[in-house]
Amino acid sequence: MAKTPINPSDKAKGNVERLITNYCKNSGTTTHPDKDVTEGVALGLAHHIDTLGRPLCPCRFYPDKTEEIKHRTWICPCDDMTVYKYCHCLLFVTAEGLPITEYLPADHEGRSTYGEVKDPTPDKGRALRGKAAEREIERANRKS
Repeated sequence: MAKTPINPSDKAKGNVERLITNYCKNSGTTTHPDKDVTEGVALGLAHHIDTLGRPLCPCRFYPDKTEEIKHRTWICPCDDMTVYKYCHCLLFVTAEGLPITEYLPADHEGRSTYGEVKDPTPDKGRALRGKAAEREIERANRKS
C-alpha cells in the first residue's frame, strides 16, 4: 500500500526550521549529518503543526495524538531532550550523528543502543535537568 506523501504548509515548515535552528544553537547540538534524516523528521513535525497545532514528535506511535499533546511529553523538543539531551529521532545530535546518552538512566534504551555518548557541550541545553527523577517515574508508569 502506497503512503500519501506528507506535504506540510510553508508556514509550518518555516516554524520548524526556526525551531531546529534555535534549539541547535541553545542546546549545543547539530542536526543529523544525513540530510534525509533531518528532512524526514522536520517534515513530520511540520505536518503535525498543520494537523494538530503542535510539533508532536513524528518518530513515535500514539494511540491518540490529540490526547498525547495534553501530556506535552513528546512535543519537540521533547522531555527526553530537555531533561537528558537525548533525541531518539536523531534530529538533535553530535557532529558524528549520534544522540547524546551521557545523562540517560542506565536502563534507558538509548544507552543499550548507542552506548555512552558524551555531551560535547555540557554547558548548553537540558533546561529541565532537575526533572529527571519525575521523568523516570512517568517513564516507569507508562511501561506498566
